Amino acid sequence: MADMLSQIRSLGDQLRWATEQEVPAIGTYSEILCVGMGGSGIAGDYVGAIAEPFGTRVVVHKGYGPVPLWATRARPLVVAASYSGNTEETLDFVVSARDSGLRVATITTGGRLGELTATHDWSSVSVPSGMQPRAAAGYMIGAALIVLTGAHAVDDQRLAFVEAAAIADEATAEGSDRWIEAAHIAQQLEGRIPIIYGGGPVSGVVAQRWKTQINENAKVPAWWSLLSELDHNEITGWETMPEKTRKHLGIVALRDRSDHDRMATRLAHTRALTQDAVPWVAEVSSSGSSLLARLVSLTAVGDLVSWMLAESAGVDPVPVATIEKLKKLLVEED
Repeated sequence: MADMLSQIRSLGDQLRWATEQEVPAIGTYSEILCVGMGGSGIAGDYVGAIAEPFGTRVVVHKGYGPVPLWATRARPLVVAASYSGNTEETLDFVVSARDSGLRVATITTGGRLGELTATHDWSSVSVPSGMQPRAAAGYMIGAALIVLTGAHAVDDQRLAFVEAAAIADEATAEGSDRWIEAAHIAQQLEGRIPIIYGGGPVSGVVAQRWKTQINENAKVPAWWSLLSELDHNEITGWETMPEKTRKHLGIVALRDRSDHDRMATRLAHTRALTQDAVPWVAEVSSSGSSLLARLVSLTAVGDLVSWMLAESAGVDPVPVATIEKLKKLLVEED
């Protein structure tokens, strides 16, 4: 298995891979139920942001079944994503979807989900194996968009794939502007618990990705929150322990042009009201034309930050020992 930096730098190639894949003929769906966990499940969040302007509703389910009642009535296309093909929760939900008579499409490297796909002749996009699921985001997001294209839920995304791939390549090149930006953020976050703020359909989705990448790669706690919701609760949480929060926490805010016009004002006031209690490390703005490219531009910086934090702490970012221990314990209890 390649080292994590090599896997992060393969994001552009992963997106170019998507341009070469055959689009399955699925039908026409305006409602999609994306199912998946962790590095696989994040694909649903990303395609939800991309599909919304097409009038497509994407609901992301991260957990076990059964199929929610609304779905048994609305009959959405179920898109099940599991890189390994053996994710317990996703398999449980897929069986429930099958039993409910819902149309299923899958994205996987094989495993049990691959077996179910073959047995039931479900539409599927097979992705290359051999990576950590979180590092295969380009494959999983690309495959999910291919499935949605086959369901007439989004338009052809090949131009977006090409643009996003170029942005990923440039951002992850050592010494690039984005690399330097990531290095500065990692340096400021060293020894702190990162907090990632987003404020819209693009920045909010990627804030979640930053949090999970920091968890898995750097092996440190992190959380993410959304403006303007956090202005109705979390903002008061900085009032009583400033001596602790100043020392141990740090905020990074993500921005995109799809954020509401009021978001810049909210962000500025939120920062002014809290910066004495918690350092605001950076504001990171997206780049690119297409929604996919802008998502990827922010993603690349976050992936680099998570790797740099691991490097500075002397932590191997590849293994996720605690997750594997939990899976083993769950198997032993069956």
